Amino acid sequence: MRNSIIISGIFVGIVLINSCVPQKKYHEVNVRNAEMMRSLRATENDLDSTQQSMKQLQELMVNLEDSLAKEQQAKAELASRLENAMSTSSSVRQELSDKEQRLMEQQETLDMLQKLLDEQRAIMENLKTTMDKALVQYQSDELQVYEQDGKLYVSMQDKLLFPSGSATVNRDGREALGKLAEVLNSNPDIQVMVEGHTDNVPIQGRFEDNWALSTARASAIVRILTDTYDVIPERVIAAGRSFYYPKASNETEEGRAKNRRTEIILTPQLKELFELLQ
Repeated sequence: MRNSIIISGIFVGIVLINSCVPQKKYHEVNVRNAEMMRSLRATENDLDSTQQSMKQLQELMVNLEDSLAKEQQAKAELASRLENAMSTSSSVRQELSDKEQRLMEQQETLDMLQKLLDEQRAIMENLKTTMDKALVQYQSDELQVYEQDGKLYVSMQDKLLFPSGSATVNRDGREALGKLAEVLNSNPDIQVMVEGHTDNVPIQGRFEDNWALSTARASAIVRILTDTYDVIPERVIAAGRSFYYPKASNETEEGRAKNRRTEIILTPQLKELFELLQ
């Protein structure tokens, strides 16, 4: 609209000039008008070009803003992932540290347990050596000393300790028990279990059955160890097992002779081991 008004004004001006000015002036005016028209068209072209450029710049700005928003979103997501990763890494490090600490504690416990087992083994080996020396005078068919399951067994046959069917310890038996008691009193941390055993031949006489005989014999030995030879009573247990734990077959006289025995079972003090395992 504005351009049309301008052009109309120019055209009216030309008409007025044609009617009022000489030919030369008219020509000059026409030339200037032509130049103005060219300048106007150039300006319009520049304006169109500028508007087009502004439109492109606006589109570019919108694209850049979108890109920036996406970059910021991606940055925020990366920051969140990094924070989670750091948190996870911290948790993993703490868990590994806790596991390492537990492993160290377990290893310390195992080392201590092994040390105690080695000490107990050394004690039992030394005890067996001492007991062998103390009881060396007795024959294998009278008395045996052997290790089994971490315990030391002093197995004394019936003929060394008792008359047949009796729970009264004879003189040779008391002498053997005295030698054994000397070793026990030199090793106060050793626990003592006295087990009486019989063959399967039914008993006749003052005892109700073989179980009563085996228990009476174990009790008799315990009383001699504690009353006569001063072994601490709290260390000693008496038990009768009758013929239910045979060492040999009861089908032969030789087997029955082996089964008629009293076993004195020596066990190291295990209190420290039990405390360690709790």
